[in-house]
Amino acid sequence: MSAPTSALSVLPPGAAAAADYWIDAWQRSVLFWDVLRERGNVFLEHALSGKPPVLVFDYEVIVDGRELADPANYALAAIKPPEQCPPTDPKKRPFVVIDPRAGHGPGIGGFKMDSEIGIALQQGHPCYFVMFYPQPEPEQTLASVGLAEKVFLEKVNELHPDAIGKPFVIGNCQGGWALTLVASLHPNLVGPILLAGSPLSYWSGVEGKNPMRYSGGLLGGTWTASFAGDIGNGKFDGAYLVNNFEQLDPANTYWKKLYRLYDRVDTERERFLEFERWWGGHYILNKAEMEWITQNLFVGNRLTAGELYTADGKRRIDMHNIRSPIIVFASWGDNITPPQQALNWIPDIYDSVEDIRLNEQTIVYCLHEKVGHLGIFVSAGVATKEHSEFATALDLIDVLPPGLYEAVIQDTSPETPGLEYADGRYVIRFEPRDVSDILKLDDGRGDERAFEVVRRVSEINQGVYDHFISPWVRLASNEFTASLWRNLNPARFERLLVSDWNPALSALKPIAEAVRQNRRPVQVDNPLREAQEEISDNIGEALDRYRDQRDALQEFVFKSVYESPLLASLVGLQPPLERSAKARRHSWAHDEMLKLKRQAFDGGFEQGSLLDGFLRLMIYVAIGTGVVDERPFNGIRRVMRDTGLDKTVTLEQLKESIRQQTYLVRTDEERALSGLSLLLAEPHHRQQALTLTRELLELCGPISAGKVERLARVAQVLGLESQAADAVLANVVASAASRQAPATPATPATPATPATPAAVEAAVPVRAAPKRRSSPSKRSPAAASPAASVKEAPADKPVADEALKPATPAKAVATKPAAASAEATPATTKPPVKRKPAAKPAVNGKANPEGGGETGPIQAKPGPKAG
Repeated sequence: MSAPTSALSVLPPGAAAAADYWIDAWQRSVLFWDVLRERGNVFLEHALSGKPPVLVFDYEVIVDGRELADPANYALAAIKPPEQCPPTDPKKRPFVVIDPRAGHGPGIGGFKMDSEIGIALQQGHPCYFVMFYPQPEPEQTLASVGLAEKVFLEKVNELHPDAIGKPFVIGNCQGGWALTLVASLHPNLVGPILLAGSPLSYWSGVEGKNPMRYSGGLLGGTWTASFAGDIGNGKFDGAYLVNNFEQLDPANTYWKKLYRLYDRVDTERERFLEFERWWGGHYILNKAEMEWITQNLFVGNRLTAGELYTADGKRRIDMHNIRSPIIVFASWGDNITPPQQALNWIPDIYDSVEDIRLNEQTIVYCLHEKVGHLGIFVSAGVATKEHSEFATALDLIDVLPPGLYEAVIQDTSPETPGLEYADGRYVIRFEPRDVSDILKLDDGRGDERAFEVVRRVSEINQGVYDHFISPWVRLASNEFTASLWRNLNPARFERLLVSDWNPALSALKPIAEAVRQNRRPVQVDNPLREAQEEISDNIGEALDRYRDQRDALQEFVFKSVYESPLLASLVGLQPPLERSAKARRHSWAHDEMLKLKRQAFDGGFEQGSLLDGFLRLMIYVAIGTGVVDERPFNGIRRVMRDTGLDKTVTLEQLKESIRQQTYLVRTDEERALSGLSLLLAEPHHRQQALTLTRELLELCGPISAGKVERLARVAQVLGLESQAADAVLANVVASAASRQAPATPATPATPATPATPAAVEAAVPVRAAPKRRSSPSKRSPAAASPAASVKEAPADKPVADEALKPATPAKAVATKPAAASAEATPATTKPPVKRKPAAKPAVNGKANPEGGGETGPIQAKPGPKAG
């Protein structure tokens, strides 16, 4: 190396810089092609090994769908936690991840340590993965897949009978609509479900964007999928779907991705090969599977219209049947599943948020600003926050009152109120939304009318193809021709061509090794290197302009053809050319159901337990804003753990009581408020409930004037005109004023007493203060004590030996603050069985099994499930 260096040193500065650049450029070119050769080898090795999932975690297959009565090429795998993760707790809610079968193989949901599976493992949750094999079973249909997933979920529930809540199931992209089908038919098998980048409204989008939705119409409908299946000898090649995805962004496919490897070949090799192992693993579907998907979903859009039935035709697949919360995670940076396609199913089946509540449905959505489609699943960096917060807030989401919410995730600071009750770095809250808010995310839905014409044209073309063309294509196809077509697909052929399989590249590997030993990277500020960057940017911009012009032309052609009144008339359609999935709900049966529900709840206004009374009080005060925050929820959960209540009160019992009390407050606020005096019969119970409510509200910051008025209204109705009640309300006003005043520097001190000691001793009888986590060093003492000004419970009202005991055999419910949080948005519930009049609370001074003095834990007698 000394000779070349000395030779270049005598050159003029400009010539030396040019020589340095061209040496570096030549070396990078050799290394670039060598990495592409390795990509081809990885492709071949992955194919020969059976294309196993690209998970970074070890796993064990516990149910093989190929062995079922109706076999499918799916399997349920149990994930083994790596050494850096804690052991899984079988009592924690299990996680199940369903990856998309959209051309690629499984594994993107566990592609990295900070993926969906990795985040769940780090929190000690048992994790399961629904994987699939490269080749479908001979007679496999989508019904076979649905049956297999049902068996998998039954197995997970069987393995975790003592888990707190049903499994949390994540459906990525097409795995999302598959999960929706299963959850609609078998709602009792799943807990909250997360639809990550999942398209459910296939016709939706914004004009000038989202060109992929026009593809079906421009190709004449679904007959092309049938043709691809016929030339594949009855099998559809998943590489065709990959080709479609790649054409969405030609700049990235043909230039940016490859240029990034060339430009950073010394550091990019591992990341590039890791991703290409998954991206190049193409899987196969049966022709019947792909026809069902295209005819019923992509072009037919029948899922949200309620037009899908099971294979035997006996059951309609209706999303109204899903009983668990639905979480939708979408991104504005996703060009495959834009937010409109992920969310417009909500206005498709619900007129308003009141319809959602009447159906006892809970829907939560979260919109990311920039993450791309794959980033939603991989979760690396940009989406880790959302997946982590969803995982930690599952119990809260599970007990949210029915309604529509947007999840808002905010970073914390040392000044954040109630910081010690936040799980981790972020605070998540759920803000109420209406169906109109979903519609505002779109530019109008008039453009979807043309897709009804597309559907009708597609049905005509499909019939023509099936009867007159398909028999001849199938006659000319066999396994040899099908294999030839598959290997000639560019997604495969380019990898085969640049690999050790090609003898013309035999010299490439030794040359690349020599280059690595004598590598001479050029300086970043080299003028020619800077010119290279500029040229690359220009090429990328040119390809982007081509994409924009192509998409605009496609949209113009689509609209010119399918918005034509003449074509609509020819296929037998007349304006407004749109179906109504909502009309079926406004029927006599629907009205009777609402009438029976009102009758079932009517007796609950004046009947219930002390717990029901506290929840109603909390809901009444917080219902003004409707925002549900995690901090009050975590505060009461900590109290429940310290008192042992979490061992006697189930999540489902809490959920049922919250729904009932929310329904009562929303139906008749005044009657619900007046009924509090019957549920909270004893004066000291009234005082305790009011105190606890105030302290929970303060965990989220200053209490609003509207809530102060509601607290005063409750005090008046309950007859709390004593000096103690006045002190409670005075504390509210004083606390709010102090937080609005300029803060004075906090001197280091021992953290103050927990935020809710007085209230806890009041409504959940505990003599000792609940333990709390030690605050991180970044948190100031002031921030760690959001309710330091709380006054202790009056000495003349001892409550350590009082037991809040439900007065009836109805379901017991604990004061877990999921919906009783400072910003709760309670909504409707299932019709419960009428309860008997409340009895007086019993006295029970048992020793606390967790330590911390005597307690009077909430005691609940199991009773009949609410209707």
